[in-house]
Amino acid sequence: MKVWITQNRGQLLRAGGSLLALVLLVILLEQQGWGEIRRAVEGISLWRLLLAFALILASRLFTVARWHVLLRSSGTPVSFWRTVAITFTGLFASNFLPTTIGGDVARLAGAIKMGVDRAVALASLIADRLIGMTGMALLLPLGLGRFFVWSAGGAALSSVSLAGLWERGMRYVRRVLQSMSYWVKKPGILLVSLFFTLAHMTCNITALYIILDGLHDSISWWTIAGLSSLTYFIGLMPISINGYGLQELSVTFIYSNLAGVSAGSAFVLALLHRLFMMLASLPGAFFLPSVMSDRIDVEAEGLSIDQP
Repeated sequence: MKVWITQNRGQLLRAGGSLLALVLLVILLEQQGWGEIRRAVEGISLWRLLLAFALILASRLFTVARWHVLLRSSGTPVSFWRTVAITFTGLFASNFLPTTIGGDVARLAGAIKMGVDRAVALASLIADRLIGMTGMALLLPLGLGRFFVWSAGGAALSSVSLAGLWERGMRYVRRVLQSMSYWVKKPGILLVSLFFTLAHMTCNITALYIILDGLHDSISWWTIAGLSSLTYFIGLMPISINGYGLQELSVTFIYSNLAGVSAGSAFVLALLHRLFMMLASLPGAFFLPSVMSDRIDVEAEGLSIDQP
């Protein structure tokens, strides 16, 4: 038993983190009242839900295009349809398999089976993740600005937080330069990939805007953009299984405290966004058996950035 606990300590800690986040979320919602949540769900129009889901699905296709550009730049004749199949397999694994790198395992396996060199495939995945993070980082000042205004003792907190952000930022820059050395010689490819990232973000943020507007708790598009960046980076912390509980808690807390959205509407927003992301990844279930037919061990490679 002790051996099993030792071997699965990471997963147990993440499960505990998800459970703790869910408990805190329930306490927060109990204070708000479940009746408000029910009324919010009943009040949103069907056309808004369908439009929001269509935008989430479109955002997924833009992430496919981002990685496809990086793969094609390696000189391998990869078809767009094959990239779609592999990417959606990774999305399905990230949403439904209890692991933080399951999606990247699937994508690496699929890329290698397509004939992409292992080192290039691994580098393309890291570059893909980092470009996605770069896009979200561009919006981070919008979210941090609201956080510092809201936070008590903002000046002192800001100096401490900015010092930590600077240190983390420098480590991030060094990692970007190491992982993207292959594409530094092709700046046009990086710009195209960043464009697809921005298109993906635009679709995702607009979907959130449509949902909140339908819940009669509308805030500005740019406010949602900044708060989305905050919740995105919080969700990257490896303290829960696939962000379950943590993402819902962070969205509910941040939107209600930093933007004045009711806790009920913020919770419905988090729940619908999670549901739409999971539904949008379901096509990957059809491709998973073929993509994962060969086991690829990438944990030793240090590939640990989850799907954005």
